[in-house]
Amino acid sequence: MAENKDNKTTAELAKLINDNVSKVIVDKEEQIKLIITGILAGGHILIEDNPGTGKTMLAKAFAKSINVSFKRVQFTPDLMPSDITGLNIYNQKSGEFNLVKGPVFTNVLLADEINRATPRTQSSLLEAMEEKQVTIDGESLKLPEPFMVFATENPVETSGTYPLPEAELDRFIIKLSMGENDKEAELGIIERYIDNMPIDDISSVCDSEDIIRHRQEIKKVFVHDCIRSYIVDIVLATRKNSELNMGVSTRGTLALLRCSQAYAAINKREYVTPDDVRYLAPYVLGHRILAFGSAGDFKHNANIVEKIVEGIEVPVEDWKA
Repeated sequence: MAENKDNKTTAELAKLINDNVSKVIVDKEEQIKLIITGILAGGHILIEDNPGTGKTMLAKAFAKSINVSFKRVQFTPDLMPSDITGLNIYNQKSGEFNLVKGPVFTNVLLADEINRATPRTQSSLLEAMEEKQVTIDGESLKLPEPFMVFATENPVETSGTYPLPEAELDRFIIKLSMGENDKEAELGIIERYIDNMPIDDISSVCDSEDIIRHRQEIKKVFVHDCIRSYIVDIVLATRKNSELNMGVSTRGTLALLRCSQAYAAINKREYVTPDDVRYLAPYVLGHRILAFGSAGDFKHNANIVEKIVEGIEVPVEDWKA
């Protein structure tokens, strides 16, 4: 069980964030836990669902739970790459160019409806997401630490959307959907929102140092050789599957490893189990594959990953030692 110098375990930190976000988001415990897993694994989060399902509110609740700088960009077809990264502007008085930094220079960037912008503009985040830096007119500038992108997107069938480039999808550590609400959940939302906005009442429960520290701690979670082999077998199976035009990249292998470590720590364990890997695989790998005729259908791809995982032999060794 990962523990920091303040004796707050990773599981305790995760519970603090979960309880805080749950004040705003009703009946989405699984999604909240997955996002916490992705954050502590050091990655970026992509949330896909129809408009009006609470994607943006969920992202804002997480950003507000962490005491860091936060900026939001509403992605639209006319958005330019420089609107995100920034640019050098000529100052007539001084006769020099002055750098005006874009919203990407923050700790948490909410890229709202990211697939409403053109692929060119979407790709402006590639360097930032992978290398934690931005290059403007040949000069590379480091981004604040930690740097996280929360992106929301509408399904590909939605009017006015552009598909995300495969290279960008691969940089999101987890992709998930809000899922459907039942009657009880819808009534709970009415009750909670009828006379106020819960997002205005929550405050931060951790800071950047907590996130950075726990990201280092989860790397110490034990991963047995048989679990490592299990992860690799799943990834290799996606590259050989007849339904897929493109399998999971090596970045996906490492993402599944790191998320499994984070998920184990959140669940008060010092070791990864096969069940951790099996559960996380569709969320970590589903958006990294390209299926014939799927047109980027995340649910279809996640189902393919689930079938692939079912066909891989589960380790039976003592993975605790």
